[in-house]
Amino acid sequence: MGLGTPAPVMPPKRLVVTGFYRYVRNPMYVAVTALIAGQGLLFGSVTVLEYGAILWAGFFLFVVAYEEPALGEQFADEYKRYRANVRRWLPRITPWRG
Repeated sequence: MGLGTPAPVMPPKRLVVTGFYRYVRNPMYVAVTALIAGQGLLFGSVTVLEYGAILWAGFFLFVVAYEEPALGEQFADEYKRYRANVRRWLPRITPWRG
């Protein structure tokens, strides 16, 4: 119970750092942005690249303004340690074993 579901009725009791989260703090945002950038490059579309940049800016603002402060309040020292070891956007080469 409460092992990491996003459902508000069962919030996680501990910070969940498994899978791709051991490499980068925002793997879904990184994957979506990389996918769009790849499509823009593959098709030579400046419009798609611009869309990717706008989307990434939205992700960045959401993460910095809401997500990180909320996690910092909820998981204090645990999240501070995680942030010190796993980057926000650029994946680590080896998984963090925190």
